[in-house]
Amino acid sequence: MNSFAVFGITFGVIFLAELPDKTALASLVLGTRYRSSYVFAGVAAAMAVQVSLALVAGRLLSLLPHRALEAVVGGLFVLGAVMLLLHKEDDDEEGAEGRTPRSDSFWRVAGASFAVIAIAEFGDLTQIATANLAAKYGDWLAVGLGSWLALCAVGGLAILGGQKLMQRVPLHVIQRCAAVIMLVLAGISIANAITG
Repeated sequence: MNSFAVFGITFGVIFLAELPDKTALASLVLGTRYRSSYVFAGVAAAMAVQVSLALVAGRLLSLLPHRALEAVVGGLFVLGAVMLLLHKEDDDEEGAEGRTPRSDSFWRVAGASFAVIAIAEFGDLTQIATANLAAKYGDWLAVGLGSWLALCAVGGLAILGGQKLMQRVPLHVIQRCAAVIMLVLAGISIANAITG
């Protein structure tokens, strides 16, 4: 598969999976309180760290034999889809605000945004999905760039107008779309594991 296709698949999967996530809600809350460019700088930096960690995990997964890798990737995509389908909106509202900085300086706002998002995103569904996609396709640049840009796009949308999006597209619809995509990817991976 070429790099543009891998980039597109990664961007689509991560974008849809991140929309209903607590990270988007935290970005929204931070964006309503502080200068959006400062918040976005912290969010983008946190996402870069999380994508880098996911790519390292994907590299480790790719060391498995091909059939075992496909089985693990398929299982993790099923787990991700189940997490999306069982997701409760109340869970995101608790702790979405995080700690607020004591002043409105760039470093304090960006630093607080970085800390809140880095903690919220650690071990998150999109980090797991990024690791899976990196292991599956082996195109680290396309997966890393697609994932990071998708995460930044969702963060930016949340900061600038997340409430309007959620008013037009129900959260459960977004979650179900992301879950269906993950189930399709899981089916493909599991079929590859069985057929070799």
